[in-house]
Amino acid sequence: MKIGFIGLGNMGAPMAANLAKAGHEVLGFDVLAVKVEGVTAVANEANAATGADVLITMLPNGDILRDVAAKVIPVMSAGAVFMDCSTVDVDSARAVAKQSIEAGLLAIDAPVSGGIGGAINGTLTFMAGGSNAAFAKVQPLLDIMGQKAVHCGDSGAGQAAKICNNMILGITMIGTCEAFALADKLGLDRQKMFDVVSTSSGYSWSMNAYCPAPGVGPQSPADNDYQPGFAAELMLKDLRLSQQAAEGVNADTPMGFAAMALYETFVEQEGGKGRDFSAMLPRFAERSRR
Repeated sequence: MKIGFIGLGNMGAPMAANLAKAGHEVLGFDVLAVKVEGVTAVANEANAATGADVLITMLPNGDILRDVAAKVIPVMSAGAVFMDCSTVDVDSARAVAKQSIEAGLLAIDAPVSGGIGGAINGTLTFMAGGSNAAFAKVQPLLDIMGQKAVHCGDSGAGQAAKICNNMILGITMIGTCEAFALADKLGLDRQKMFDVVSTSSGYSWSMNAYCPAPGVGPQSPADNDYQPGFAAELMLKDLRLSQQAAEGVNADTPMGFAAMALYETFVEQEGGKGRDFSAMLPRFAERSRR
């Protein structure tokens, strides 16, 4: 396929590179004019979209997505697919999908889980929202960039799934970090804590696959001084999206709200920006109850 790719940051660049390695023609654009192996750099968004069978975007937020959509939809060919892999608000995802469909395009929102490592290794999980026809057309590309793709429903369903997933992740990471900090103060060895919890009812992805305690469990950012695999400010972004969505549909999400408030404090007041979201553990370890 001929693929346009807009947004060649930490996630987008390796995703685009994997598509190029698989033999697709990839035209890429990023405001920072980065170079990606196998990807032909173009001067602007419209150049990436013109003549593309599939246009993929990986952008910071819904406002930027709407702005890019206004530039690319008019130049895209009828029947082409506009696939947004950003994590944005559900309303923006649905608005861009509506504009795309009205212009004769196929549209799909397909945010990802798996972080930078997943993007590099082609092991991302995609949560897709859109028509059956749109999903079928992009599925071969999802298979290159990831290890799993779930068609969650109509437009916006992918973003809804991502927001709910990451609300759970933020809540469970905070709980895991709190528990380790409590275990420390109770004199319980961290390895023993892991050995028990990882095979008991406290089992979770935050504990078993991404343990926030250095030297415990599989390799994780905790073993690299909490250099981000998934930055705390990105977790805060996703938790804010979850609460925006919850407000919009009048859903009661007190734990999600509490997690958002804690990450706001951590990122904006306690030096958490630029650290992995699991760096909540040293944050709790240094604090007392009052």
